Amino acid sequence: MRVNRILLSVSLVVVALVLQVSVLARLHLPGAVPDLMLLVVLGLALVYGHVGGALVGFGAGLLADLAPPADHAAGRYALVLCLIGYLAGLAKPENGRLKSATVPMFVVVAAAIGSTLLYAGVGALVGDTAARHVGLGGLLFTAALYDLLLAPFVVPGIMALARRAENDPLAETGSAAQTTDISSGWLSSGTGLRIGGQRNGLKVKAARARMARAGRIKGVKRL
Repeated sequence: MRVNRILLSVSLVVVALVLQVSVLARLHLPGAVPDLMLLVVLGLALVYGHVGGALVGFGAGLLADLAPPADHAAGRYALVLCLIGYLAGLAKPENGRLKSATVPMFVVVAAAIGSTLLYAGVGALVGDTAARHVGLGGLLFTAALYDLLLAPFVVPGIMALARRAENDPLAETGSAAQTTDISSGWLSSGTGLRIGGQRNGLKVKAARARMARAGRIKGVKRL
């Protein structure tokens, strides 16, 4: 991974972990806890691809495994987020753009359910049966619901930061063709509206109107 990728990933993961432990974990919501770490991994994986997503997921999971008040075996969450990051990175399109938020929303729901199942499955292998007592069905539903509600406020911003840190041309807003990438598609709620293209069209019309007005003024002066 490049240096700018590493610096950005580490910064975002650390901030997400602090918020996860100090804020989200203390909300005492029914069922699962909103997984901010998972959303950060997903946002970066959708920009960096499957290899970058796997590396970020492993690092984020390992940090969560070692940070207090973790009460599970080290490496358990690292394995889960590594697999989730790899699979989420496969959803990155070849051209880096998607016209709607359908794919990212599906990725969030699938990742929330998949990470819960993987975490419970790995826990069962090492003798942790806490998921059975809480109720796996309730955990799956609440994990998907909470992460999906939180995702629009996290994933687009993470993706925008990742693009700008890479000096990706898709992060520029100078042309209409660059306004339908994944993050802008999410923010437009899957409608595929070319908001940037509309703005550019208005700018062109305004410029033409000024040129026409200047031409009329010059014609009057000549008369």
